[in-house]
Amino acid sequence: MNIQQTSFGQIEGNEVLLYTLDNGTVQVGVTNIGATITSIRMPDKNGEVADVVLGFDNPKTYLDPEYLAGGFFLGATVGRFANRIQKGEFTIDSKKYQVEINNGPNHLHGGTGSFNTKFWKSEQIQGDSCVGVRMTYVSPHMENGYPGQLTTTVTFKLDSDNSLQISYQAQTDRTTILNLTNHSYFNLKGEGTIFDTKVLMQASNYTPKDEYCIPDGSIESVSGTPLDFTFEHTIGERVHMYEDGYDHNYVINGNRGQLRKAAEAWDEKSGRKMEFLTTEPGFQFYSAHWLNGKWGRTPESKNKFVSYGGFCFEAQHFPDSPNKPQFPSTQLKPGETYTQTTVYKFSVMK
Repeated sequence: MNIQQTSFGQIEGNEVLLYTLDNGTVQVGVTNIGATITSIRMPDKNGEVADVVLGFDNPKTYLDPEYLAGGFFLGATVGRFANRIQKGEFTIDSKKYQVEINNGPNHLHGGTGSFNTKFWKSEQIQGDSCVGVRMTYVSPHMENGYPGQLTTTVTFKLDSDNSLQISYQAQTDRTTILNLTNHSYFNLKGEGTIFDTKVLMQASNYTPKDEYCIPDGSIESVSGTPLDFTFEHTIGERVHMYEDGYDHNYVINGNRGQLRKAAEAWDEKSGRKMEFLTTEPGFQFYSAHWLNGKWGRTPESKNKFVSYGGFCFEAQHFPDSPNKPQFPSTQLKPGETYTQTTVYKFSVMK
């Protein structure tokens, strides 16, 4: 188990750092820009190593204006509020707040200049059975329109059993709303599209949405719909039944707050498999319809990140929760601590 730190120079006085976590089988890259997962390299059943997450070799690319304008959030820690808030409006203690409209008529992923663009303070972690890095960011009161000075810590740990654990903690000095996630795009083949990837979910329900991905407030069964992955299906089998592919919030079976399996995905040709566990009540399953083929791991890469070139399992509270009192609350008050644990566990099927 070891960890390596690499410097890519400075941007506006901030040092750009890349940490490589290595357990001898899996190598995970994490940068202090956006507390972002840049790479996850693992072997297939024949020992051939590939990167199974979309990202950049040079962390500075995550701040490229053209890349940011695309709204891709590759591998980033998303906050303050992952997913959407209708009309960018919410109310706390009878006071209305307005945040940026950056996704049609709604607010998405904390807005521009959100957590994915910030330089996080970083600290290495070295244990007998894990290596990791702890990232901390202090968001000022009213940054991007959100009340409260918020201190957020995200810890990435790679264990000896090939589990990548992401743990979150946050505290605020004023009542605010919070919904954090990691926005990694996975491709277990290592390149190309994810149509052949098989998925199995422990999620029997979802939140129906409108054309702008805002839930109507109800929770319905996935049974009889193309969203039903309670039995294994390939992503490509039914994805085109939705104009923009999968971009839906699932309600995870079991008790929220308990770490439990939410989904698993595998590629039969390579044998690579990933299990996804979280304490969150839901997750967004996104099939990356909007990737545009402009970006690759390096500018010279022949293998670009194409439409349907990755899939996301984004652990989260439900979209537009601040405006849906029937959904689990996303309010955080002074004296409380927000916590979340999400695990991506990698293995190879023979």
